[in-house]
Amino acid sequence: MQTLIDFGIALIYTLQGAGDWLIAPMKFFSFLGNEEFFLLALPLIYWSVDSALGLRVGIILVMSNLFNNIFKLAFAGPRPYWASSHVRALWTSETSFGIPSGHAQIAVSVWGTIAAYYKRNWLWVTTIAIMFLIGFSRIFLAAHFPHDVVFGWLIGAILLWIVTRFWEPVAVWIAPKTLSQQIMIAFIVSMIFIVLGFGATTLRSDYQVPEDWMNNAALAKADAPNPIDSTSTFTSAGILFGLAVGAAWIMSVGGYQAAGSLQKRAIRYVIGLIGVLILYVGLKKIFPEGDAFIFYLLRFVRYTLIGFWVAGGAPWIFKKLKLAE
Repeated sequence: MQTLIDFGIALIYTLQGAGDWLIAPMKFFSFLGNEEFFLLALPLIYWSVDSALGLRVGIILVMSNLFNNIFKLAFAGPRPYWASSHVRALWTSETSFGIPSGHAQIAVSVWGTIAAYYKRNWLWVTTIAIMFLIGFSRIFLAAHFPHDVVFGWLIGAILLWIVTRFWEPVAVWIAPKTLSQQIMIAFIVSMIFIVLGFGATTLRSDYQVPEDWMNNAALAKADAPNPIDSTSTFTSAGILFGLAVGAAWIMSVGGYQAAGSLQKRAIRYVIGLIGVLILYVGLKKIFPEGDAFIFYLLRFVRYTLIGFWVAGGAPWIFKKLKLAE
């Protein structure tokens, strides 16, 4: 592993020597792999482009996030600017372990889902280019080593294959079940998410971050490493449960189609985002945060409500306002 780290440091140092003019475009491509970007793009796809595609994107996004956290805890690898002070930390907000790259993994799984859904050669070429540039940007910005990115691409590709291969058979299996049965299945899967994620965190609970990692992060004026954190597990599980329940419920009351005029699609997106912000900001102020189980439970509830709003609540409002079929 040290050989890969040394190679990565040398490569990043060389890439960063190409000039600061690359910083802005590299940050742009990194943003295209951000969870925050997809949390804005997912509702847009579901509400205003294609609800079936939006649901696929949402499911694989939370799956990718969960497994990325599990593998990070398993490998416990550093980020480049933790391991060496010879590279510039140009992306300083990360506190989790480095390998695998979440941006690279999400880029392949989510952008790949979009390309696989539409089955257009030109779209595959475009998305592959985006996947590569997102991964490359993470290396240039010293957020990840090359092997972090490659491993992220690999996991993302495996998840993409699984979702693409089994989506239709699972949908056929779930469709005839009652709403209560579908909700129970969604709850069980979300609990499996929590067991896997929380279990991985527990196994690393006694991990001590090396002092030189802390010192190098401080020298880079970056956020201090805090890689043992269960909050993202409950976030992913909550969003998954909320999306699944919302999608099942809206289907039980007539379904939802994202068709309509451009004006209606735009209005739906604005109204829906207002609802997301009310839930995200409002519940964040109401629900306290901490490390005890009750705080994790409240986080699960908060993100369940957000997921339900995206998949079921907002579409129901759109239909009542005659903004959607």
